[in-house]
Amino acid sequence: MTASSLLLVANAADGTISTFRFEDGRLERLTVTEGVTGCSTFAIDPRRDLVYAAVKGAEPGQPAGILTLALDRATGELTPRTRLDLPEGGMNYLALTRSGTGLLGASYGGGYGITSEVADGVVGAPVSTIHYPNLHSVLPSADGRFAYFVSLGADLVAQYALGPDLVLTPLDEPTTAAPDGSGPRHLVLNEAQDAVYVITEFSGDVLHYARDTGTGLLTLRGAASFVDPTKGLGHSVFGADPLAEHYIWGADLHPAGGHLWASERTESTLGALAVAPDGSLTPPEAFTVTETQPRGFATSPDGAYLVAAGEKSTTVSLYAVDGAELTLLQRAETGRGANWLRFV
Repeated sequence: MTASSLLLVANAADGTISTFRFEDGRLERLTVTEGVTGCSTFAIDPRRDLVYAAVKGAEPGQPAGILTLALDRATGELTPRTRLDLPEGGMNYLALTRSGTGLLGASYGGGYGITSEVADGVVGAPVSTIHYPNLHSVLPSADGRFAYFVSLGADLVAQYALGPDLVLTPLDEPTTAAPDGSGPRHLVLNEAQDAVYVITEFSGDVLHYARDTGTGLLTLRGAASFVDPTKGLGHSVFGADPLAEHYIWGADLHPAGGHLWASERTESTLGALAVAPDGSLTPPEAFTVTETQPRGFATSPDGAYLVAAGEKSTTVSLYAVDGAELTLLQRAETGRGANWLRFV
């Protein structure tokens, strides 16, 4: 991490984004930007200091959209610039590719994914649109040649070549399966780009896929649980109330400290899975109880810090990361329904 950086936190229930200064292991809230109704995901272009936020309609009849905001690093203020309307439904995940000139999105409620060109902060109309039930996330490969969309509803990862014009072309194997009823949700690629890890919402596993860096194809290799075995959580199913049924409710996944950290919302825990040289995973040996219902968390680029938010909390927790252990450093006020956060 640099001596001073920023952390952005989306507070969906308030329709705001909090901007924090992160310096010397402490968070200082600089400002709160309003007018980002229902924001539950955003992508940051650090080169241009632009933030692309998925928002709901601010008024009845107004469609969801992607709002471009300019970031002032000195004050933390976010200023709206342009907006792309999405009449088919809002995005639940956004990711940038090719140095910020391409944007990918996944819509859970709309059941579709998009790619769009970005020029001077303006998000263009979708170049490609794909359809799978309950798409929950999307990420490109680091070289911008491939894209992976995770369908919770169909228990699969759809895999595409990403053309020079951002057109999506299915690979020779258009999809790779996740275990039936597992509910795949979010994914990360490792630094070497030869492995993809997918967290499941219903079964409480992190799936390990080997990735062919030439063809882009994924092959399921194994899985490891991220759920605290002492809590007696049951396997969830689509449409269930995980709190009422005491079911597994997996959420987010990020690397830090040489491990993969995963969050579970029913018991509000964070756990670190060890990653072996061959990419295989070992379940956490201990768990940290964190903010209530940690739908989202973020790890610093150097892996030294982790910040967790809770859907049923108004604060975020800042931790120092030491291998598979977390040390609480600070809790800071942010807003209601905090569910997405990123360092920049």
